[in-house]
Amino acid sequence: MNDAATPTDAAAHPAPAAAAPVKRTPLIAGNWKMHFDHLQAIAFVQKLAWSLKDAQHNYGEVEVAVFPPFTDLRSVQTLLTADKLAVALGAQDVSPHASGAFTGDISAAMLKKLDTKYVIVGHSERRGGHGESDETVGLKARAAVDAGMIPVICVGETAEDLEAHGAAAIPVQQLTAVLAQLTADATFVVAYEPVWAIGSGEPATPAQAEEVGKALRDVLRAERGDDVANATRVLYGGSVASQNIASYMKQPNIDGALVGGASLKVDEFSRIAQFTKHVGV
Repeated sequence: MNDAATPTDAAAHPAPAAAAPVKRTPLIAGNWKMHFDHLQAIAFVQKLAWSLKDAQHNYGEVEVAVFPPFTDLRSVQTLLTADKLAVALGAQDVSPHASGAFTGDISAAMLKKLDTKYVIVGHSERRGGHGESDETVGLKARAAVDAGMIPVICVGETAEDLEAHGAAAIPVQQLTAVLAQLTADATFVVAYEPVWAIGSGEPATPAQAEEVGKALRDVLRAERGDDVANATRVLYGGSVASQNIASYMKQPNIDGALVGGASLKVDEFSRIAQFTKHVGV
């Protein structure tokens, strides 16, 4: 036999090409919490839109959303529609109930009528200050999905949780509980917000955020499969600023930010949204 004439195994069975990196559109979300009346909200969104236009911001490359208080939603929605602005609208909470005798609650259907695209559920301030359980958060997420909106599912650990269980255990537990309430075809965003970092000026390091982001994506892969795990955006929230956003966005499992205090300053929030222009990105 002429060995030279026989193709090698490598030539006969070439190795498969490396998989292309997964592309997820980053989301920069500004949670205003209990700030701005409806007139202040209009002025803010106008200035934000002008700032991003001047910077030639590409919303297809980096999505930008604002989450005003309930009383501002109609005013902001009217502005966005009238001026054809590409900023997305989100709400800070939603009732798990469709309708009924629930004084003070706002239903998902009401929010959907205002062209609300996103709804935050399970923010640490709701879990801690209002005693919301994982089950309640799951029901709220389900209500948002059923109404055709995208829930931003917040998960995170306190300093005590971090000490007792490590960084990923509680967020993984919270996400798993919420996923149990959602249909297989549900679209959602996950936001990791370490409670110990929110408003502290001492954010999680990019490596810490990536560690938890990967653990959350592993949960998505185990519970929902590769397609959902690869498509779902995982945000980081907790003392995000224009000075640190680029370092988070370099992490393979961080796809954006849920911004608190910095989202109340037009110039700062605009700079955060333009993270792709920062040196080293």
